[in-house]
Amino acid sequence: MPIKVLDKETVDQIAAGEVVERPASVVKELVENAIDAGSTQIGVEIRGGGIQSIKVTDNGVGIPSGEVELAFQRHATSKISSPKDLLNIGSLGFRGEALPSIAAVADVELITYAGGEKSGTCISLEGGVVTQKKGQSRTPGTTITVRNLFKRVPARLKFLKSVSTESSHIANVASQYALAYPEVGFSLAVDGKETLKTSGKGNLLDAIIDVYGVATASKMMSVDSTQQSWTAVRGNLDIHVMGMVGVPELGRAGRGYLSFFVNRRWVTSRTLAYAVEEAYSGLLMTGRHPVAVVNIALPPDEVDVNIHPAKSEVKFHNEGEVFRAVQRAVRQSLTSQMPVRQVEEVAAPYKATPSYQLEQLWGTATDSAKATPKRAESPSTLISTLPVLRVVGQVMNAYIVAEGPDGLYLIDQHAAHERVRYDRVRRQREAKKPEVQGLLEPATFEVTPRQDAIMKSCLEQLSDFGFGAESFGDRTYLVRTVPAIAAGDDWSLMFKELLDALAGEERSKWEERITASIACHGAIKSGQVLSEEEMQSLVRQLEQTDNPHTCPHGRPTIIKLNAAQLEREFGR
Repeated sequence: MPIKVLDKETVDQIAAGEVVERPASVVKELVENAIDAGSTQIGVEIRGGGIQSIKVTDNGVGIPSGEVELAFQRHATSKISSPKDLLNIGSLGFRGEALPSIAAVADVELITYAGGEKSGTCISLEGGVVTQKKGQSRTPGTTITVRNLFKRVPARLKFLKSVSTESSHIANVASQYALAYPEVGFSLAVDGKETLKTSGKGNLLDAIIDVYGVATASKMMSVDSTQQSWTAVRGNLDIHVMGMVGVPELGRAGRGYLSFFVNRRWVTSRTLAYAVEEAYSGLLMTGRHPVAVVNIALPPDEVDVNIHPAKSEVKFHNEGEVFRAVQRAVRQSLTSQMPVRQVEEVAAPYKATPSYQLEQLWGTATDSAKATPKRAESPSTLISTLPVLRVVGQVMNAYIVAEGPDGLYLIDQHAAHERVRYDRVRRQREAKKPEVQGLLEPATFEVTPRQDAIMKSCLEQLSDFGFGAESFGDRTYLVRTVPAIAAGDDWSLMFKELLDALAGEERSKWEERITASIACHGAIKSGQVLSEEEMQSLVRQLEQTDNPHTCPHGRPTIIKLNAAQLEREFGR
């Protein structure tokens, strides 16, 4: 095939593919434009997960009538004018790619009014081509409506997830910028129902309450490196770390509650995530992750934001200094503000994180992510079936010691109880006969915008497990029944964590995730003292499970030290 220059339509769609990955990408670009325009109120309305329509309204400075068409030309921007400006970017947008990229893959209507003009302007585009331009009245600001996203790129539609999943991604974008800009009032309406509304009072704690709720906000602690007894100034480099982090007991099962902003730009950063998790070293249980809303302010020329088409990643010129500043600021806040016990400060020196650790940290599905370091083999072995065991006692309030016909057995009481509960829930689900416990009084259950999108789509599946819930207003549900197996547990905490987990799972895996979550919460904990009767009952129940040697997460429930090994160790 001979070399030739691609036509404009093909070029535009290729460029759009880099910027517009999914509906949430459109919302992110339009919200960033609204913030750059000095808006104090930003409203987002979506339908059909953003595929059917996205509407973003702001009260910013607006676009002059003579520049409206120019705004849809590629690389037309008011934010930079020369290469040197790329070294000192102070705005969220700067490439001039968002509007033309969106117009290339959707139908767009823009209504705007810049103060001082006689009237506003309305312009419509199809396939990036202007089809109509007229005068229209409007208060100062801009409204952009995007319809039929990807209608000209049907192949892209195949890669989108369900409507609820796409809605949850959009809710996450709105929530993140509400946290980054607490002085801006944000609202989000999904299919005509408002799911997020922030006050815009300028207080981060108020924004956290609006996004995560009072219960979470009440367990957050402030981080402000300028108020601490150390400085992050190194020569001319001044790093200011501020925000809020959660107490260790607020830890979550996933990393969805880690929010990072660099000069108030929402970013994804392995360095920042690793720094915060290092700050919690020794304070969180394995598998738990912190809640954090952290902004790092530093000179614009110390960070490169021009390394990713979606501007979601950045590169620090002094990555080690940034790591140390964040890790120490968060750690010092934890040690000085934790309500009960004081902990020693861990000064984790910065070093380049091994690739396998970074991939484990973010769950990268690459071959190298699977090649994790192997532990030294232990003489203890897993077993596939259980003989009849005689309970001897409990050690460390975590392991049950039992004697079998051919050796000694150690049983992890938490993992074993998880397996027992998992099999019980699974059998009830398969028989379509969940054991249900009615609450004495119906309980209200509040969710975040992202959780709300998932909740709406999984109510039926949840009812199959015994959860009886119904909508009870904006982002609030009325819960009447819970699974009997979870009735004595903190079911509301389990419910919230379950919704967070489902947001990152394929719909086909939801049933497995729900089963495992119910099994885990309420299982006997490590450190819990058990009576002899309780230990015997647990061992008998474990013997009757289909897979007694691992918990639902794959951890071993039991290890065996056979008679020959014991005799060898004692020199017999």
